[in-house]
Amino acid sequence: MSTSLNPELHSGGGFARGAAPATPSDTMADPWGVRRAETLLTTLEGILSARLVTTPLGEVSEIHVLATSSLQPKQVVRNIESALLAHLGLKVDHRRISVAQTAEVKPIAVVEREAVRKQAQQRSLLFENLAVSPGKRPHRITIAVTLTIGDRTETAEEESSDTPRSRVEAAAKATTAVLDRILEKNSLALEGAKIIDAFDREFAFVAVQGLGGRDTLVLTGSAEIKESPERAAIFAVLDACNRWTEVRRGS
Repeated sequence: MSTSLNPELHSGGGFARGAAPATPSDTMADPWGVRRAETLLTTLEGILSARLVTTPLGEVSEIHVLATSSLQPKQVVRNIESALLAHLGLKVDHRRISVAQTAEVKPIAVVEREAVRKQAQQRSLLFENLAVSPGKRPHRITIAVTLTIGDRTETAEEESSDTPRSRVEAAAKATTAVLDRILEKNSLALEGAKIIDAFDREFAFVAVQGLGGRDTLVLTGSAEIKESPERAAIFAVLDACNRWTEVRRGS
């Protein structure tokens, strides 16, 4: 059995049983199959990253992996030997495999995703819930919108007549009211909300007036109607106000 990553160098000149043939583009971009083997190794339990070193002829001279402490190093080495043999027809001497273990380090992509998610949870205005209930009088409804801002959750209610246009305006107004509560030195007020047709789709479109000091600014936002017009109105207000609100919260 060959120790070359190039399938053509295997005995008999063909692929090992069970190995998927590489496409021409794969062969050109990765002639010795190094990246293919490294990707395979990172799918094994406990392996965070892998690096293969080859000779100019494609022979594997060294394999270095970073693994968690969930498995013993000897088991990691056996898993590597088995995976390379079963998937790529590649037999590697266990002495060429070195294993470094860590209990804390995570792949950089995972760390970045967690950091972005944590930052978003701390700063962003997140939609939590929309509730529609009967109003106090006939043909009236109450719309309640709940948002989370950092570690704070706020709900605002708005009563309106039970018509499509009024429901959209009530959802947008309740959303604006929640945002207005978190601003101590600034204020927001809904100017209007409506449903518009564009590009063979329906959208909720809103205009919100932002008041900060002596400055008055009209903020506009839109959201495609997918689940309900009321829900789209909420996202349209967030689309209009998210950045404006974050800047003023930070200041």
